[in-house]
Amino acid sequence: MNTRQSVRNRITTVVLAILSIAWVYPIVMILFNSLKKENAISTDSAFELPLGDAWAGLENFQDAILNQGFLTALWYSIVITLSSVVLILVCCSMCAWFITRVKAWYAKALYFLFVFSMVVPFQMVMFTLSSTANKLHLDNPYTICIIYLGFGAGLAVFMFCGFMKSVPIEVEEAAMIDGCGPVRTFFCVVLPILKPTLISVGILETMWLWNDYLLPYLVMDRTKGYMTIPILIQYFRGSYGRVEMGPMMASIMLNIIPIIIVYLVCQKHIIKGVAAGAVKG
Repeated sequence: MNTRQSVRNRITTVVLAILSIAWVYPIVMILFNSLKKENAISTDSAFELPLGDAWAGLENFQDAILNQGFLTALWYSIVITLSSVVLILVCCSMCAWFITRVKAWYAKALYFLFVFSMVVPFQMVMFTLSSTANKLHLDNPYTICIIYLGFGAGLAVFMFCGFMKSVPIEVEEAAMIDGCGPVRTFFCVVLPILKPTLISVGILETMWLWNDYLLPYLVMDRTKGYMTIPILIQYFRGSYGRVEMGPMMASIMLNIIPIIIVYLVCQKHIIKGVAAGAVKG
């Protein structure tokens, strides 16, 4: 490595380090304020360390969990995320298998429709979607996964198709010769081969679903108490409608910590799966 490349690498490292600090700084501030008393957050000491009289310990976390319906919102967030991810993975992998194995014009047209859906902004369909979801009784945490299937299918089908093109069809033909039907061939042969892309798509969809605010806010019937954690944070109120910043900051931390852990643990699978689905075929 010559001197010019070494200098370039050092500059790149410094720039990326600065960007990393800029991204992490808001999360650190939320963590500090979640450990402070209310008066310390609302004053100029909001950007200081939670020391001395400002220290509140875990009181804000306790208040957020016990007094604001956090556990109910957590349950709804888990149900929506898990059901939607499972539905997306199963349906989109089967669809991608069909698209890559059927050599017909309608299969290619279907693929381009899925790709086109990724560039359609949600704001174009959100009002019509809200009305349709209400009429079809999809406005609850147990059926909203059908709506999420439609919005998550574009990226999932694109990645699955990219990986499926690299899978030799001879493996499937051998399974069919041994007596496997299409369903058994898919679940016993094709699906295990798709494991890298299944993991990466599952993680990416989980990060999106867990943090999504707009779609559940527009679709779900809040008069029945249906709220995910992001929606609950908006309605964080104390006595006389006052916003309690301490418990709110604690709720935000409780919301982002699980997804950060999932990403840090599984980031290598994301990179492998995205690369496999993007460059093959």
